[in-house]
Amino acid sequence: MSKKKNTKKADNFQEVENVLTKTEQYIEENQKTITTIVLIIIVVVAGYFAYMKFYVSPLEGEAASQMFVAEQYFEKDSFNLAINGDGNYLGFIDIIDEYGVTKSANLAQYYAGISYLKLAQYEEAIDYLKDFDSDDHIIASIAKGAIGDAYIELGDNDKAISYYLKAADEDNNKLTAPMYLMKAAKAYEANDDYQNSLDIYNNIKDNYSKTTQARFIEKYITRAKLNIEK
Repeated sequence: MSKKKNTKKADNFQEVENVLTKTEQYIEENQKTITTIVLIIIVVVAGYFAYMKFYVSPLEGEAASQMFVAEQYFEKDSFNLAINGDGNYLGFIDIIDEYGVTKSANLAQYYAGISYLKLAQYEEAIDYLKDFDSDDHIIASIAKGAIGDAYIELGDNDKAISYYLKAADEDNNKLTAPMYLMKAAKAYEANDDYQNSLDIYNNIKDNYSKTTQARFIEKYITRAKLNIEK
């Protein structure tokens, strides 16, 4: 038994040695190619860091300065000025065009989308909000919910429902999630899909019982059930 074990170990060592020998041979035969690949990787990485430090970073400062004024107009509900600028400072659209690689330009996508939504320009709102991306789940949730609102205004309840549910799933908190679930349920009702609306109302009742949306949820549950029984 011991002899068999020793033989097996010897075979394993031999296999390892063979693999190492083949690896050494491969490196020797392809040394130039490997060296070239390593140099390319070094150049690409160094180029990326140089690009971020000497190009993107200065742009971030410029974009943030321009964004400050556009945000002020946004907060004052001066949405046209926020979008298009005032002649001295850029609006969100120009910031997106001129500073597209910056975080400010990404945020400008959100502001532009909301601004267009407020101006009842729903197609434009959808386009800009879809291009917005955020690691902040609450803001991402609001952006998706705003897309749902735009689709509702365009009469596309199915797409609105899809985005309302995405908004609710994006951040399962007690503020935005039940709000967008309620909007999805009402959109289902508008489609005469009372079973799905009932399921959502029950979800709000069971899981968001202390929220504003749950305050009158029994009324909505009763209405959905009556429509299902018709």
